[in-house]
Amino acid sequence: MTRKGGISKTRKAVAKRFKVTGSGRVLRRKQGKRHLLQNKNRKRKRNLGKPTLVSPADERNVKANMPFTA
Repeated sequence: MTRKGGISKTRKAVAKRFKVTGSGRVLRRKQGKRHLLQNKNRKRKRNLGKPTLVSPADERNVKANMPFTA
């Protein structure tokens, strides 16, 4: 069976990594807080834990993969 052209599905990997805010912007987690934490200072590790906005260049692609939340 083939799918019809107009049906779009949410990519679950994208939905788990990103969150759409009430104003429509997309939040993401910062990279760099998995390992090698001993040689990063406390302030840097604290700021790596905070979410940040996806750049406008990538925002369109992320929203295209989450059609029901955007």
